[in-house]
Amino acid sequence: MRLQGKVALITGAASGIGQEIARAMAREGAVVSIADISADAAQRAAAEIEHDGGRAIAVDMDVTDEAQVTAGVNRTIASCGGLDILVSNAGIQIIAPIHELAYADWRRVVSIHLDAAFLVTRAALQHMYAHHKGGSIIYMGSVHSKEASPLKAPYVAAKHGILGLARTVAKEGAPFGVRSNVVCPGFVRTPLVERQIPEQAAALGISEADVIKNVMLKETVDGEFTTTADVAETTVFLAAFPSNALTGQSIVVSHGWHMS
Repeated sequence: MRLQGKVALITGAASGIGQEIARAMAREGAVVSIADISADAAQRAAAEIEHDGGRAIAVDMDVTDEAQVTAGVNRTIASCGGLDILVSNAGIQIIAPIHELAYADWRRVVSIHLDAAFLVTRAALQHMYAHHKGGSIIYMGSVHSKEASPLKAPYVAAKHGILGLARTVAKEGAPFGVRSNVVCPGFVRTPLVERQIPEQAAALGISEADVIKNVMLKETVDGEFTTTADVAETTVFLAAFPSNALTGQSIVVSHGWHMS
């Protein structure tokens, strides 16, 4: 029960990686706030945790809406008694070469990944600083925080930006006991990645099997996808870490795709 007595808010937590992180943190004793743009899905995810003996609430949150982010963080604090852990996880992907990419699509990807990370961070820090209890802020980065791939310019740019935000939070938050980290997964077979397979096959003119073998998993040591459990365990480890020794650091979880 590494997170006993802690309150954790996870964005994009009604499905995929976010949902697995919420479940893992609940199993470790945290009270979990499931923040998601889909209110119904968030309610179902929270109910599943409660059914399994954990404690969870659902929060309706569009992470790009400043007012909704502030309201969601405030509701979490009011309902759960505080906020100790923030996991900024919500994200999308749009596949296109730069010369064909619509500016609206660029803005949408960057906003959901990077602007949203700022908004939830600011709201969480205001509480953490005021209550002098410290805290942990964890961002969902990517191997694409460290390197680039074709067809993913806004995603790569946003994920690189998250590293800078996290490092700044580590320095500013240290006097208040707030730690900051980035988890950088390789390809995880979530619905987000499933949609990319046919998109990349069409864009690259290859089969879907070749996308998986020769694009997504080519650089791994074992030809395996990273799992949601791999990412969730790493996130729990960082949230529970007892000192500032790892603050500002990013951890790559990619079956050896990227090593640093």
